[in-house]
Amino acid sequence: MLDLNDVAIFVEVASCGSFTEAGRRLRMPSATVSRRIQQLEEHLGVRLMQRSTRKLLLTSEGEAFQEQCSSAVQALVKAGRWQRMDSLDPRGLVRIAAPANFFQVFRMEWVHAFLIEYPLVKLEFVLSDFLVDLIAERIDIAFRGGSLSDSSYAVRKILHGYGGLLASPAYLAAHGAPKTLQELSKHECVISQSDSGNCATWRLRGPGDEEIDVKVSGRFISNSQDVQRLAACAGMGIVALPSVLTSSDVASGKLVPVLPQYKRTGRGLSVLYTSRQQLPKAVCAFGDMAVEKLSLHDWGDSTVSQAGESPQICRSSDQAQAELIRIDAG
Repeated sequence: MLDLNDVAIFVEVASCGSFTEAGRRLRMPSATVSRRIQQLEEHLGVRLMQRSTRKLLLTSEGEAFQEQCSSAVQALVKAGRWQRMDSLDPRGLVRIAAPANFFQVFRMEWVHAFLIEYPLVKLEFVLSDFLVDLIAERIDIAFRGGSLSDSSYAVRKILHGYGGLLASPAYLAAHGAPKTLQELSKHECVISQSDSGNCATWRLRGPGDEEIDVKVSGRFISNSQDVQRLAACAGMGIVALPSVLTSSDVASGKLVPVLPQYKRTGRGLSVLYTSRQQLPKAVCAFGDMAVEKLSLHDWGDSTVSQAGESPQICRSSDQAQAELIRIDAG
């Protein structure tokens, strides 16, 4: 296979007409430069240069090869300069896939502050409750709830989704608050469309960390947790939701905890990358910010990033990637 480094060295030698000067510019011994040119000639099967103790001249084949290669090498050098600039300052477009209710959890002021801090970065959010193919859709970062069947991605769970039972003050004033789990069966509950019919089974975690399955029923059913939250705020029943979705409603008094000694085991939230290796700095910067904000924010009852883990999921390398073309780009 043709070594592009050898081609770049040849173009530099042809430009300055000297192995010694080319070696100085490339920061390598002139003997190494000469050996790399000879290696290139052997690969191509032609002599590119006529050498003597006093001068160096291109053969006709060498002149033709230089003409074909010079523009390509300069384009690669330019690309190398751009890549080094990118390694210094985060820049470019970051495409983010997330659930439709993502901004119920993720604060818009965090996004605003990020864009102010990184003026060369653009963010594009693709919001959908359907699974997105990260590679086919050119997604840099994805946030997903629930279990993840595709293990080909780099994954970290950042919110474990624990929540509780909640109802509006108006509902509790009209129907009273259940005092035991058994009394839940007598109450109207807001349930998920994924549950069977108008009945559901809520898996709760008790005071002793034991898991308990409780059957509930309700006449308002939705596959959207945000819609379930709104229904509960409107007084339509008791709901079981993650604290990340309801903490502001609890703080404002729109929702009140019911049987607070029991917690609902939720689906949690994970962040995904196609790979953690050699990510652009803009992707790393947004990913680290998002994980830190979500992990450190006070979500009430929600358990967040695993103990002992750094909020950072991806760290940019302090060293620039090795250049394909070993030419001093200035």
